[in-house]
Amino acid sequence: MASALVVSASLFAQQPVVSSQLSVVSKTNNGSAVSEQSLKNTMAKNGSSEKTQRSASKNGSKGAIANAKAIHESALVIDTHADTTQRLLDEGFDLANPPAGDPGHLDLAKAKRGNLDAEFFSIWVDPEKYKGEYAHRTLALIDAVYQQAAAHPDKMKMCYSAEDIVRTHAQGKFCALMGIEGGHSIENDMGLLRDYYRLGVRYMTLTWSNTNEWADSSGDENDANVKHYGGMTQFGREVVREMNRLGMMVDISHVSDKTFYLALTASRAPVIASHSSARAITNVPRNMTDDMLRAMTLNGGVVMVNFYSAFIDEKFAAAYKALGPEKKQAQAALDAQYKDADDKTRALAQQKFDIEWAAKVPRPPLSALIDHIDHVAKVAGIDHVGLGSDFDGISFMLPEGIDSAADLPKITAELVKRGYSAEDCKKILGGNLLRVFRDVEKMRDTMAKEGAQAPLLSRDKGAVQGKKQ
Repeated sequence: MASALVVSASLFAQQPVVSSQLSVVSKTNNGSAVSEQSLKNTMAKNGSSEKTQRSASKNGSKGAIANAKAIHESALVIDTHADTTQRLLDEGFDLANPPAGDPGHLDLAKAKRGNLDAEFFSIWVDPEKYKGEYAHRTLALIDAVYQQAAAHPDKMKMCYSAEDIVRTHAQGKFCALMGIEGGHSIENDMGLLRDYYRLGVRYMTLTWSNTNEWADSSGDENDANVKHYGGMTQFGREVVREMNRLGMMVDISHVSDKTFYLALTASRAPVIASHSSARAITNVPRNMTDDMLRAMTLNGGVVMVNFYSAFIDEKFAAAYKALGPEKKQAQAALDAQYKDADDKTRALAQQKFDIEWAAKVPRPPLSALIDHIDHVAKVAGIDHVGLGSDFDGISFMLPEGIDSAADLPKITAELVKRGYSAEDCKKILGGNLLRVFRDVEKMRDTMAKEGAQAPLLSRDKGAVQGKKQ
């Protein structure tokens, strides 16, 4: 397992990070260094083994495709990002008893049909709507997940560790885990971070689309009206280290490129990208460059590929962007119409609106999603890719053939068609995430043996503002 990365001083400068500026060195647990040349050798090896694997697979491709269903059903399938939590709280949605014809992406029946064994429910707080009450909304969302588990103990169970996932899977129950999407939920308070961990949160995305007081987001990095920090403040680095100490996975989806590299230098454990795709294929800031994918190889982390059509297909992204002004106007009218409505009425109206607008642009083919999985596997390596669907959080914009969690077997079938072995399919479907989860837990145990203590930092909001790296 890799620990902290050392990156060149140019990464800390204000100019954009480009490939020629990268000089990456990994420090392993025993203190030895791995040079950039080692990374190149590793990637060459990844490519060689991939060709060997696919060549061998092609000889029995018909049999392999016929076995795709068996491969999927025998795998432990983990998805690291679903926004269904909003539905649980705002709509009173019941995972075990969805309304007839419900268009949502995730419920217990759909999970069972798709052999989805474990889901990380996103704890996302709208930073504008809930300004001043981030913690309250965060706790309400966490409670909503617990209420579902309590209501259906024969079907699902709260899980808190890698081994919990394995044990619960063996019991035939659905594993419910949680990840906070956006560091603003901790309100600049290490105590809240620890409380969330105690309540079962096992990853935190450092930022959402909004820059917070200690880390820059990719969502507003070009907005001159937003205060930025050149990536991350010292407090932000200490948040990362505290997550390491707790055993909470560090999630770098949504962050700016500079924040990404600084997070890797700060973290002693592998990190995850809970729902990001490949920028080389679809050039949007939310996706990861090939340099970032290679850095994930050194870090030992995993990139969980996002299913959102605008992140996996350039044509879709361009066409949907062109609808922007018209959609913005329509959204404003909808908001005004339902401003005094209750949460459920407003949420269902938004759902209908999203479905109508998603239908205005043709869906990309399923192959577009597989291309991103394949690209990450090629660049970062087969041990560093997984699934981060973003179910129920992407306004019904999924590729053709993927309408819900029930359709996950189609991904395995397509991977098998491209020559992926059963072993490698199982890594992508959940094995790689389990490995990272265990490595994060091992680092927690290592830091405990070292006598690492919780940082004695002020809970005063002003104490963390303006501290540059």
